[in-house]
This record gives sequence, structure tokens and C-alpha cells, in this order.
Amino acid sequence: MLEFLPYLWYNYCMIPESLLTRIQTVYPKHAAVIEAGLQVRRFVTLRVNRIKLSSEAFAEILMQRKVSFERIAYDRDAFLLRDVREDAVMQMPEYADGALYMQSLSSMLPPLFLAPQAGENILDMTAAPGSKTTQLYALSQGRALITACERDAGRFERLKYNLEKQGATRVNALRTDALQLSNFLRFDKILLDAPCTGTGTIEEGSRVRFSEEYLAKCVKLQRKLIEKALRLLKGGGSLVYSTCSILPEENEEVVRHAEKLGGKIVSVTAPAGVPQLPAMDGTICVCPNECYEGFFFAKLTK
Repeated sequence: MLEFLPYLWYNYCMIPESLLTRIQTVYPKHAAVIEAGLQVRRFVTLRVNRIKLSSEAFAEILMQRKVSFERIAYDRDAFLLRDVREDAVMQMPEYADGALYMQSLSSMLPPLFLAPQAGENILDMTAAPGSKTTQLYALSQGRALITACERDAGRFERLKYNLEKQGATRVNALRTDALQLSNFLRFDKILLDAPCTGTGTIEEGSRVRFSEEYLAKCVKLQRKLIEKALRLLKGGGSLVYSTCSILPEENEEVVRHAEKLGGKIVSVTAPAGVPQLPAMDGTICVCPNECYEGFFFAKLTK
């Protein structure tokens, strides 16, 4: 959604000095841990698509193939593979069939907290490439009424591809900017995984994009999107706001903006084992490490 924004490329995970300064200022007691977590290469994590395959069956498959794995206690569909890389997963027939989806553990958390149920009318405001859309579909056993928006043509095609591959046949995919949706629409639940600077996803070998101008434009768009989300949310409904950033401008400050517009925080608690950074009361900021990307999310109602 932010393809038009200017950004700077830094090779070999050379974190920009301006970003390091921000991290040291915002998290003086955690800066060294954060910097270390942004320099590692993360383990492969994936989600089993329960529409097509049970987690128990996949665990049996891995054992038969002598692939070591770890189950994630708070999410029965999540697996961590320490000894393989992405290309090995992509060669699995289950991956080709859409029974697996490679996704970070942090990225799996917002749909879990939104907790989609059968019959609910749910909006995914910035849906491509479909990671969380297909997770919402699977969590509801394909029985929630999901609308997924993506304005960029190329990203929309990727969204449609993943929906089809994952068997998410009842998702209403719209090539449109969620900001342009009619204000007369109402949704029981909304997921706003907002476009952001991605400061939590930096890892070994990655190329980092960051500039003050980029951050400012991200924040401007994030505020517009959360304003729209509150307009579209039914009274008493649930909104989960998330970013893959650890910067308060994109996280707590956007949530505070939503509070001024009538949004009310519904306190959430991170599952055991999820590394955390200091965050405003009732919200979660995940600390990056070898297993988790840096991530923020908050749950609101109105």
C-alpha cells in the first residue's frame, strides 16, 4: 500500500544511525537486546492450514521425514523448524497444496486476538499478501464472512493467489483502498495490519528501508486508516491494530489517536514465551529475536 513512499536501502542489515538513535532513546534498557534481535537470522516458522490438514497429521509427517520441529504452546497450528530453511519448506508437497503457510510467529498473533467466529462480518483492511486473511478464514473454519481489501494491482493478484491456494473460497476480495469503503458499512470485527516502516522485521542479511520522511508518511496513513476503522466498526465490535514496527510513533501514538476518537482499549496479555518490550498498558510490543519479529498490536472497541 505504500509503494509510492520514498525510502532508503541499506545493505547487509546496516541499521541506519537515525533508527539506532531512536531505539536507544525509546528503549534505553533494552536497546542492546533489540539491536541483537535485529541482527540474527530467524528460524523458519509456519502455520498449518487447518482447512486442508490437521496439525497432528503434519507433526506425524515431519517425524516420518526426520525433520525436527517445535510446537507453539499457545497456537496449535504454529510450528518452528530450526534446521531447515524456506526453500526446503517450499519443496514439501503440503506447501504446494496450500496446506502450509510460512508466516512469522509474531504475524500470527493479531488474528488469534481477533478470534473470528462463524457468521461474523470481518474486514481485513490491508490484506495482501493474505497471511492474516487466510489465517482468519482458517480460524473460523471458513464460516466467517471476510472482506479483504488491497488497492495495489500487483499485491491484489498475490492476495487472490494465496486465497485460492489456501482454499479460502468464501473471502470477498476487493481491489480497493479501504479508505474508500462506504461509511454506511459496518463490521463486527476489523483487522488493521497497517503499512509501516517494518523496523521489527530487520534480520541478518536483510535490506533496511528507513527515513524520517518515510516514517512520517507511514504515521499519516496509519492515522487515517484507524480513523476509518472506527467508523466502520459496529458498536461493541472488536478492532485489532497491528504493525511490524517497534517505533511508538506508529504504535502507541496511533492508538492514543484512536482513543481521542472514541476507541477504547481492550487489554490483551501476551502468551507465555513471547518476548516483550515496554508498551502502553493493555497493548503488546514483541521484542525481536531469533524466533520472533518485532511487532505491536492493540485491541480496541467503541
